Amino acid sequence: MVSAVLAGEPGAFERLIKRHQALVWHMVHRMVANHEDARELCQDVFLRVHDRLRQFRYESSLASWIGRVAFNIAARHLQKKKIAIVSADEDDGESSEYLRASDGFDLETSCADQELMQHLAGEIERLPPLQRTLITLYHLDELGIGDIAASTGLPEGTVKNYLFRARQRLRQQMEQRLGVLA
Repeated sequence: MVSAVLAGEPGAFERLIKRHQALVWHMVHRMVANHEDARELCQDVFLRVHDRLRQFRYESSLASWIGRVAFNIAARHLQKKKIAIVSADEDDGESSEYLRASDGFDLETSCADQELMQHLAGEIERLPPLQRTLITLYHLDELGIGDIAASTGLPEGTVKNYLFRARQRLRQQMEQRLGVLA
């Protein structure tokens, strides 16, 4: 596909967009949480992809590379608006306690009830942009840690750390909301 776009084949870039637009939309919209900003930023992503496609080195999948472009554009947008992508109480420290990809919290089982699912969706929306994006990429889009790391440019340990913290925060918020004692 990259070769076809670079060769100027008619319709090649449109096919590239169609194949990757859901990934780009999801990543950007989750980061910025504003529909209009997300639409504009998605256009910026594909303009950047078109302008820089010659720089793609096949070291990762095209989807990971495009995801990385989308993540960087969304992160820069948040920086310009002075919106932190992680909460102030987060740090980059990677203690071994946080390096587990799974902490035993089964998101799918916990959300079997529709009302619970609506509450959970609301709580996910209240997470900081980076946690919100990572939790949905991992649990809802079922991307692996390596794919998420490649798309975001974060080390795998950091992705695991943020996922752990996001699940921990969601669990606490849901327990408070539902009156469950920890």
